[in-house]
Amino acid sequence: MRIVLFGATGMVGSRIAAEATRRGHRVTAVSRSGRSPVPGVTATAADASDPAKVAELARGADAVASACAPPRDGTDPEEPFLAINRALVQGTREAGVRRLMVVGGAGSLEVAPGEALYDQPGFPEAVRAEALTHGTALDFYRTVDDLDWTYVSPAAEIAPGQRTGRFRVGGDQLLTDAEGRSRISAEDYAAAFLDELEQGAHVRTRMSVAY
Repeated sequence: MRIVLFGATGMVGSRIAAEATRRGHRVTAVSRSGRSPVPGVTATAADASDPAKVAELARGADAVASACAPPRDGTDPEEPFLAINRALVQGTREAGVRRLMVVGGAGSLEVAPGEALYDQPGFPEAVRAEALTHGTALDFYRTVDDLDWTYVSPAAEIAPGQRTGRFRVGGDQLLTDAEGRSRISAEDYAAAFLDELEQGAHVRTRMSVAY
């Protein structure tokens, strides 16, 4: 499978690139810097908010994937991040590619019916704007009915760790372990992301992954 991965050099994107390469997929790793996140990929520099560039890179691919993150420079991240996601959808559509995988956020996951994690007391204010922005992006994807997209929310805690290959997959609800923690390693998140890309079990919906 040929995969065009935007945001390939970040913590999550680089793990997705590594997992895809490990499985024998051909990866075009796209980032602003153009540097290679892992050996075995084709690295290139591009702006994911440019739909024409997205279409150019995606043409002939089997799938487009995005590990892009909202801006973290202190400005309002919502509109710039929505612009990236709109461009990804437009460019993927123009390239004639149906499959679009998106790295999402955990803040919009439900802790109870109709109650999002980011609305709970004690949710860190420092990441609230980013969490809300990811939620707005999910709302946008839910209006897209002509692409086979999947939005993959991680656990509340995601960090570099080990690839165990053992995790649970859910939907809109926050998954927690027996101790009440919601966590996943970036490596196992990437494994779940590639499982979904290969199997297509959650098309046009959000899935979540956690231990």
